[in-house]
Amino acid sequence: MTLLHMLFNSVLSFLKRALPLLLSCFMSFSSAQGTETEAPALTLVSINVGKADCHLLLSGNTAYMVDVGRGKTWDTVESVLNELGITRLDGVILTHTHSDHAGGLKKMLKSGIQIDHVYTSAFYSPDEEDDEHSVLKSLRKSDLEAEYLKSGDTLPLDGGTLQVLGPLAQHPTKENNNSVVLLASAGGGSVLLTGDMEFPEERDLLAASLLSRVDVLKIGNHGEGDATSDAFIAAVAPKLAVIPTNTEEEPDTPDPRVIRLLESWKVRILQTQESARYIRITLRNGEIGTEMN
Repeated sequence: MTLLHMLFNSVLSFLKRALPLLLSCFMSFSSAQGTETEAPALTLVSINVGKADCHLLLSGNTAYMVDVGRGKTWDTVESVLNELGITRLDGVILTHTHSDHAGGLKKMLKSGIQIDHVYTSAFYSPDEEDDEHSVLKSLRKSDLEAEYLKSGDTLPLDGGTLQVLGPLAQHPTKENNNSVVLLASAGGGSVLLTGDMEFPEERDLLAASLLSRVDVLKIGNHGEGDATSDAFIAAVAPKLAVIPTNTEEEPDTPDPRVIRLLESWKVRILQTQESARYIRITLRNGEIGTEMN
């Protein structure tokens, strides 16, 4: 046998022994890479319901509705839920009692969508708009009972965490400042939902050192000038901000000061009124994707 033949046979023998091991390593690496990319994305769907709030929060098998808009816009909300194939919600979270956030609850309860829980703020202050707790009123003929949220509570979120940052205390003169404030973390990023939180509740969260940088911020109180302070934006420094409003309904929203502040921080701004029906924001592996519908 020539030296060349001996060398060829040696190489062939080595490859026969090594190939299964190399293939196994490659498959293990591919499997690990697949597991990483298959981690649940965090999706926020902000529905255009005028100067009102209605947001769908999705992660893996978990689905929450955060505020439900007014009763008169329920048809829009229902059509979006149908389009997205949402037939069950882990929870409906009403950040506070105002009709532009909680007014659609009664129609939602009659819609046939399975709702596992209804949550609202642990604090309530009746004011000139709502002298009765609208969430409790809507639940009277339902089998569901209100469950109350305050700072320090958590809710289950597939593939991540859902923390309740506020409210920390009751604000007896302004229902907006009793808003449930939620921090959702999944998909390699985070979303902060603020209800109608104004300066006083912002100061509560800042004083308690509960705020940190987020990827996506739902602007409080429809972008009005009594919310979204300089100190608040400095603390959360979002990459993207969503403002749920309609300038025709409420001409002072969004407030020019709020827009200037966000622009000074180079925050990308999306307004629900710019969409036909909804804005979909997806956090996947730390990257933000947006889609207007």
